Amino acid sequence: MTRSSAPGKVYLFGEHAVVYGEPAVPCAIERRARVGVQRRDDGKLRVHAEDLSLDGFTVEYNGSADQQPDVDVSESLVSAAMGYVDGAIEQVRDVTGDDDVGFDVTIESDIPLGAGLGSSAAVVVAAIDAATRELGVTLEPDEIAERAFRTEYEVQDGQASRADTFCSATGGAVRVEGDDCGSIEAPDLPLVIGFDGGAGDTGELVAGVRRLREEYAFASDTVETIGDVVRNGEDALAASDLEELGRLMNFNHGLLSALGVSSRSLDSMVWAARDAGAYGAKLTGAGGGGCIVALDPTDETETALSYTPGCEETFRAKLADEGVKRIE
Repeated sequence: MTRSSAPGKVYLFGEHAVVYGEPAVPCAIERRARVGVQRRDDGKLRVHAEDLSLDGFTVEYNGSADQQPDVDVSESLVSAAMGYVDGAIEQVRDVTGDDDVGFDVTIESDIPLGAGLGSSAAVVVAAIDAATRELGVTLEPDEIAERAFRTEYEVQDGQASRADTFCSATGGAVRVEGDDCGSIEAPDLPLVIGFDGGAGDTGELVAGVRRLREEYAFASDTVETIGDVVRNGEDALAASDLEELGRLMNFNHGLLSALGVSSRSLDSMVWAARDAGAYGAKLTGAGGGGCIVALDPTDETETALSYTPGCEETFRAKLADEGVKRIE
């Protein structure tokens, strides 16, 4: 069996706006998805998920994910999870030219599903890397990122950006604006994550922002303003100015809330972090539930979040300098 891992991510700035060509700055974190792949000769896929914030499941099928595993999670999230695996394998078949190959795929993940930490991107990136290497082909991170993006773009009905997959494939802090992706320097950020135990529906949330932009000119202006926040955030990041980074993260969260993608639990965690003295705090990812990210070098934010109603887990997150990598 060939195995690879890829990191999750948090957004310092720019989620949702990045879909409309504005810049975004995500950072890879040392929470990883690990995917093992073994070739099989009957053309079928057998997928076993050890942990995707689910109870674990196994499903075997041929062609498409039309068999739903029996797990306590929304059908849309399970369908998306299976769609990401299908899409990754289709990319592998495309790059290797082996249209009939099947695989046993095992997924283990430290990244909650649908919580804004890039679980789907990490799974797709690791799956493409492991499956291509299982067939004797080694891809560069940039190509893995591109093929993983195509998978997410298809599953998310054309509403994905390159940010998550590029960040997971390359590691570190990255800047994404449209099709332009590149690594940037970042200090050792004191990241604290709060998780409400829930998950947002990325497709639905992105579609909701799209509807707002189409209905209200000021919603479109809000998206552009997020882009301005990101550009100021890049300067603060380059200067290692944590206080300014925090202030801009607070601005970014307010703008995302105005677009309707926050939630009561996310807002509660954000305010708990700020009241505890964090430089700043915001939701990360599509929103609707899931995770917030705060900047605090002390223990105060972790402590405050651990006592915040609606916060099920809190932890520190180290930056992941390395993206997708093989597991020996």
